[in-house]
Amino acid sequence: MLLRCDPNDGEGGMKLLEDLTTNANPIQQQILEKILKQNAETEYLHGYLGDHVDKKMFKKKVPIVNYEDIKPYIERIANGEPSSIISAQPITELLTSSGTSGGQPKMMPSTTEDLDRKTFLYNLLVPVMNKCVDGLDQGKGMYLLFIKPEISTPSGLMARPVLTSYYKSNNFRNRPFNRYNVYTSPDETILCSDSKQSMYCQLLCGLIQRDEVLRVGAVFASAFLRAIKFLEDYWQELCSNIKTGNVSTWITDPSCRIAVMNILRQPNTDLADLIEFECSRKSWDGIIKRLWPRTKYVDVIVTGSMAQYISTLDFYSGGLPLLSTMYASSECYFGINLNPLSKPSDVSYTLLPNMAYFEFLPVEKNHEEASHGIQCNGISDLNGLKEEEDEVEAVDLVDVKVGHYYEIVVTTFTGLYRYRVGDILMVTGFYNNAPQFRFVHRRNVVLSIDTDKTNEEDLLKAVTQAKLLLEPLGCLLTEYTSYADTSSIPGHYVLYWELKRRDNNINGDFLPEVDPSVMEECCSTVEESLDSVYRRCRSKDKSIGPLEIRVVRSGTFDTLMDFCVTQGSSVNQYKTPRCIKSDEAIKILDSRVIGRFFSRKTPFWQPYRMETK
Repeated sequence: MLLRCDPNDGEGGMKLLEDLTTNANPIQQQILEKILKQNAETEYLHGYLGDHVDKKMFKKKVPIVNYEDIKPYIERIANGEPSSIISAQPITELLTSSGTSGGQPKMMPSTTEDLDRKTFLYNLLVPVMNKCVDGLDQGKGMYLLFIKPEISTPSGLMARPVLTSYYKSNNFRNRPFNRYNVYTSPDETILCSDSKQSMYCQLLCGLIQRDEVLRVGAVFASAFLRAIKFLEDYWQELCSNIKTGNVSTWITDPSCRIAVMNILRQPNTDLADLIEFECSRKSWDGIIKRLWPRTKYVDVIVTGSMAQYISTLDFYSGGLPLLSTMYASSECYFGINLNPLSKPSDVSYTLLPNMAYFEFLPVEKNHEEASHGIQCNGISDLNGLKEEEDEVEAVDLVDVKVGHYYEIVVTTFTGLYRYRVGDILMVTGFYNNAPQFRFVHRRNVVLSIDTDKTNEEDLLKAVTQAKLLLEPLGCLLTEYTSYADTSSIPGHYVLYWELKRRDNNINGDFLPEVDPSVMEECCSTVEESLDSVYRRCRSKDKSIGPLEIRVVRSGTFDTLMDFCVTQGSSVNQYKTPRCIKSDEAIKILDSRVIGRFFSRKTPFWQPYRMETK
């Protein structure tokens, strides 16, 4: 059911939203029926269902899967076999996931029609935003948008991030004219492959058009704060460009130069002086409102791991509303926030029933350990799926219960069948007959700064590699934990290590005699052992700072356990949390730090290359 939405027809868009949410159940049944009939002859579905393409047999015969289960099928397509392995429609590209944990990107199949489905969701957002915020058609949006590296697979299909796919598509470049869709950044600056030139040119265009800006944003909160840090570093040069009417000579991308010069046009000393005055003030508190005074809100995702940036955003924005407008992933676009002005902690997304067929695996909440989980690692209050996964019945979209937790499972038009996305959601209510969900966290993810998603297993493997450097020195790593430090820009991973010598039981403020260069090498080894997404963010995107190890004195982790017990943890069931999110717990650890070390190397990264089989 491929619906169209005219972003210029506000009344029609809101009526369409009402129809979709009111008829959520029949639409979901139609979606599943169409997917099954359309793809019945694919190798994947036919292998499970034969000629029985009804819902009952689908639920009974088709297994719920992870990426590793479908990876061989996708790799066959990437290596040149026909799309009909999994999809009746031609696979036109592969969308690379931002959160791989295996060192290589996950690749999700996509079709031309799927791009239209994403565009539908973007267009539907326009009437929702216009209804909630007055006057958005009276100015522009300063959105800082970027493309990422892409590769060509042996089949000739391009593999690239989902947003890169969208920005490069005709759907984006030929979007219907609507004042809500007018950005200060020319398409040429967004599509510039040099991220530094792209950032500089987009900020320059945003400053020149400051009087027209009604909203600012990026996709993720981390990306927007990175732009603010870039502005802190380059505001003097930007002012010089505005004052002289010329773009810096290091902007060598010809399309960027032409696009920016079409906006810059002539010198503007008054504007340059105003920007210089604001940026040279001692504090950057409220700098967004001071540089772009008509701004009504900041449009960035601040749910999930991005919530750690809320206080910093509040500082720079001067308390402007922070809006998380939509919920999407590489696998599927899910839904939108119908109450975009809600507080970040109250954000709920309404899933649109025409985007895919949705199922939900119930997630148990362990009430006995809830306090421990919330205080110490933020995720262990959700124990995950019940013990026997094959006995867990997947719940349909309209049958979820308010207050309950679920992992979302999708069946798409593009060849994903009963695929576990890995997102844990909580049902907060219903809009008509469509449920609304709060994003809780990614399954198993413990650390995230930008698009990186490091889970506990990956962290353990990295630490295991690093601690081998200590063994020749007769030194042991007895305990460790971590947290994502976002107090500076860019943020960075912090590991707390408690060390002891094999031949010494001295307690107190004792730091084993370890050469600082060895500890710095430990930091670098951890980074080299983390996945390709982390290493790309560190080496190419520069969106993550050098990893830090803080050595704590002996007995610190006993003190941490005592604290967790006072917060309600069971002594019998206590396990050291591998990620700390409690401010109190971090203070306990920091008060016992006796050595701090940083990685001095940039981890190796190169774009993933498919191997021809």
